[in-house]
Amino acid sequence: MNKILFFDVDGTLYNSEKKLPESAKNALLEARCNGYELAIATGRAPFMIESLLEELDINTYVTFNGQYVVYKGEVVYTNGIEKDELAKIIAFGEARNEPVVFLDDKRMIASVSDHMMVAESLDTLKYPYPELDSSYYMQNDVYQTLIFMEEKDEPLYCEMFPNVQFVRWHPYSCDILPKGGSKAVGIEKVLDKMGITLKDAIAFGDGINDIEMLQAVGTGVAMGNGHERVKAIAHHIADHVDADGLAKIMRKLAII
Repeated sequence: MNKILFFDVDGTLYNSEKKLPESAKNALLEARCNGYELAIATGRAPFMIESLLEELDINTYVTFNGQYVVYKGEVVYTNGIEKDELAKIIAFGEARNEPVVFLDDKRMIASVSDHMMVAESLDTLKYPYPELDSSYYMQNDVYQTLIFMEEKDEPLYCEMFPNVQFVRWHPYSCDILPKGGSKAVGIEKVLDKMGITLKDAIAFGDGINDIEMLQAVGTGVAMGNGHERVKAIAHHIADHVDADGLAKIMRKLAII
């Protein structure tokens, strides 16, 4: 057997209190003992999952929804929005008082200070308000940019900027991804390194940004707390993350 398990973080590994349940941790460690490789596939940045990687002894991860991929500690793929395109999006948002936050593998930088939508969105990740540098993306490689605007305004952005994707993760915020970018793309980069196919992978997720991943792999599992669109395309639906859903479904699938 040569299979790998990919886990989303928020709402999948982390419960509603942003903690890793003991049942989930034990299930992952047991899966490893049973011969499975463990990997993370998240919209978060690498620096935001350091403690989780350390706790689970994982060194393969797809971050920024596929834009920064590490296999066994080695960066194997990076991607991002072209600076010119990003500048147009930022200018459009600035005129509407809709700021951005830039992320690379080590830090998070905001374009404006003390913005309510930035503070509320990042607070759900238990993350403090970032440092300020509106031109950070010009001098640095940025692998993810967050745009802060309400859902009602998202169609406007989609119409204005058809060459990128806006993937919502909070009522006030979207990830800006290159067209065609996804966790599924990042997972393929890992599997290429391993010399195995998508059918050999099992993925677990709950959010809109997990849809491509769950559709691409051999077995896609949606958490019971997941978005209805995610559950609609999954091969299996687990119980709620707060009800030991991850451990239960891994047992049901005979992973453990």
